[in-house]
Amino acid sequence: MNAVRIGLLGLGTVGGGTLELLARNGDEIARRAGRPLRVTHAAVKDTSRPRGPQAERVQLLDDPLKLVNHPEIDIVAELIGGIEPARTLVLAAINAGKHVVTANKALIALHGNEIFEAARRAGVAVSFEAAVAGGIPIIKTLREGLAGNRIQGLAGIINGTSNYILTQMRDAGLDFATALADAQRLGYAEADPSFDIDGVDAAHKLSILAAIAFGMPLCFEHVHVEGIRDLAAVDVDYAGQFGYRLKLLGIARRTDSGVQLRVHPTLLPQRHLLAQVDGVINSVLVDSDALGQSLYYGAGAGAGPTASAVVADLIDIARALTIDPEHRVPYLAFHHDRLEALPILPIDTVETAFYLRLTALDQPGVLADVTRILGDQQISIEAILQKEPPPGESHVAVILLTHKVRERAMREAIARIEALPSIDGRVVSLRLDHLEH
Repeated sequence: MNAVRIGLLGLGTVGGGTLELLARNGDEIARRAGRPLRVTHAAVKDTSRPRGPQAERVQLLDDPLKLVNHPEIDIVAELIGGIEPARTLVLAAINAGKHVVTANKALIALHGNEIFEAARRAGVAVSFEAAVAGGIPIIKTLREGLAGNRIQGLAGIINGTSNYILTQMRDAGLDFATALADAQRLGYAEADPSFDIDGVDAAHKLSILAAIAFGMPLCFEHVHVEGIRDLAAVDVDYAGQFGYRLKLLGIARRTDSGVQLRVHPTLLPQRHLLAQVDGVINSVLVDSDALGQSLYYGAGAGAGPTASAVVADLIDIARALTIDPEHRVPYLAFHHDRLEALPILPIDTVETAFYLRLTALDQPGVLADVTRILGDQQISIEAILQKEPPPGESHVAVILLTHKVRERAMREAIARIEALPSIDGRVVSLRLDHLEH
């Protein structure tokens, strides 16, 4: 059969990895797809820069609009990232009748609804497996492998940079700034790491996973987002003393009253599977009614893992080129007219247990004042750890673990505790979750 002709928007790390993988496994990929897949064009900023032997057979263009409108291209792979010009180029490709593969989580999270509607009207496919968790086929799993299940919820470590930083803070005893600098030196973190360490990248991915899991439109703007920028090494250490590990989690849960969508640092029991996911690895835990809990684990970034997902999408589209558009797998797992705008629960209504660390005067009655305030809010204490003050110091660190409590009640209690004259500074609070069904 005729080769499927592919145009790459971008020939950087992921684009180069995709080109290399298609060349290395070309024969096997053709056997799987039923026809060869061939990159014929690539849009790059500098067409004169050497790009390796695999790029010698690729026509390089310095105008991406020429690529998306080129009559001899069947599939456009958008691998440049960011919102613009990626959004404009993807919509132009769709309007030109091209199928699209993208690794761009921000684009899908913020503009996926618009892109999918444009693709539906044009009768073309849009695939985006590489947008979440790198090479882990989590989107295909949710959309196809678990299609017979009602998915109750999912939780994941879906940002490798933050996970690497937290791992170094725990294992090497580094403070946050030092661990971040180490991640930047190794290429795991960008020069501006804000999207990673502030939880935005994870929130992009969570909004995509939740839409597919629950059959609802993408709603990134409703995700509650907290990052790891303000975490202290001492809290990582205290968590370990209580038998927990600190992870940045994306959590989506379906309840009778609505959907929880939240990204924040979370204490997990050390024996929990997600607590043992270290370094730059990603992992997603899914709760579904028929299968129960299932865990998906692997490399969340890099040329090879991301190219693996991109090429898998290219193969899927190649297989489905002759299929009527209405019979293809829906973008968000459910047919477009069956998506439900489920209510998103505000964070104040969510119930979790908490870790609290406060610095108090080392004098009688202080702990009684704190426990009285917690009791007024119906907050039950599970464990208390009080450290001896250093020689010559008048303040002592007190760490408390609570049972489950509604977020609003905890915030009110913390505000009252911080107002006590015996408390020095703010109360550090972190959520604690056992990720039960």
